[in-house]
Amino acid sequence: MNFPAELKYTKDHEWVRVEGDEAVIGITDFAQRELGDIVFVDINSVGDEVAANEVFGTIEAVKTVSDLFMPVTATVLEINAAIDGSPELVNSDAYGEGWIIRVKLSNPDDVAALLSADQYEEEVNA
Repeated sequence: MNFPAELKYTKDHEWVRVEGDEAVIGITDFAQRELGDIVFVDINSVGDEVAANEVFGTIEAVKTVSDLFMPVTATVLEINAAIDGSPELVNSDAYGEGWIIRVKLSNPDDVAALLSADQYEEEVNA
């Protein structure tokens, strides 16, 4: 499995890539494999500030629907328009074209509390 070192991770299987005071968030390669074929991503929180660990949307696979949890308190700026028409991008490129949302971080220092790639790999292999 792939765990890019430049990203931060949550125990709920989201990843965060910080870009200044903004961040891009998606689900991990591990999560997309566990879910199976993704058929729909539902995000209705654009413009909203969502607290850390709160649900910001759902992701639907053929056999299940899972909540998406905000890794850090942030305001949702944008949804990846590409996954609206092609949700399978989350399966094929979880860390690239399959990103889910872009956010403005309320406190960029909060990212430091998230898991490193090594810590996340230990979590999923435990």
